Amino acid sequence: MAGITDVRGISNIAYGFMASKALFAALNLDLFSRLSGRAKSLDALARETGVAPTRLLSLLTACVSLGLLENAAGEYRNAPASETYLVRSAPAYFGDYYRLQIDRQVYPALMRLDEALRGERVDFYALMQDADEAERFSAAQEAGSRGPARVLAKLVDLNGNRTLLDVGGGTGAFSVSLCQRYPALKATILDFPNVRPFAERCVAGAKLDHRITFVEGNALRTAWPGPQDVVLASYLLSAVAAADGARLVAEAFRVLRPGGRLIVHDFMVDDDRTGPASAALWLLAAIVMDPDAPSLTPGSLATLLAQHGFADASAHDVIPGITKAVIARKPAGATG
Repeated sequence: MAGITDVRGISNIAYGFMASKALFAALNLDLFSRLSGRAKSLDALARETGVAPTRLLSLLTACVSLGLLENAAGEYRNAPASETYLVRSAPAYFGDYYRLQIDRQVYPALMRLDEALRGERVDFYALMQDADEAERFSAAQEAGSRGPARVLAKLVDLNGNRTLLDVGGGTGAFSVSLCQRYPALKATILDFPNVRPFAERCVAGAKLDHRITFVEGNALRTAWPGPQDVVLASYLLSAVAAADGARLVAEAFRVLRPGGRLIVHDFMVDDDRTGPASAALWLLAAIVMDPDAPSLTPGSLATLLAQHGFADASAHDVIPGITKAVIARKPAGATG
């Protein structure tokens, strides 16, 4: 990837947080839902939001300049992508992921990046001990995981498999998508206790509560149920220290049946470490959660899996430019 040659490119990076905060503020005011299907004037939006027109005008202008909104003759309307992804009633609504997780949790955590680079530890997942924060985190994660879960369900062939262990499975978005696509599959979600109530509602809403069950605990401390046909670890290895990730891979090998598969879905940069930028930034953010978290690549992950006995590792794009899935098999004659 070519380097920046102009100071404006540097400025675009330095000022990037301003654009994200404008998006979050608009989401918190539900602006995009208010504009769904129809244009409105500044005064009309001021009445609906309760924000003074002089202040709201600055936010609307910023949103127009960023391409989130359009302004025609003093009437504001959603840009096409905003209508599709930022309107609360839209099937592909993604706003709560940005509003609840990125703005309220990831953004403040990154204020500690300098400390994390020095090796200081910030317990990001301590929020899981608080029921209200766990609920907000789960709601945001559910919104952000539905799309990748559907992609992964189409990517991997689980015909003939009957048991899946979803480690750190959160709200069950991946388990739900996989069970919907493969009717013979049953899943077990292993995650923190405070995640379970929200996850149970999601699973019940999908009418899969008879096929998806829960084990409460910490993946690094709680015994994993087995044997399993498939183990899924989504957004897990990037959130723990490299040494702990190796322990998780070893545990996956232990509970899998011979011939079973491990699916690791996570943020990964290319093996030459030139990008993509989005994946690189997510892996940078991961060290706030754990200063010893690894910078994952498909090659480094395939090597780790091979060191623990897995074979036939293959890498696949899930969210292009952000996440990949590495899928490997426990050899048919393997034990342990």
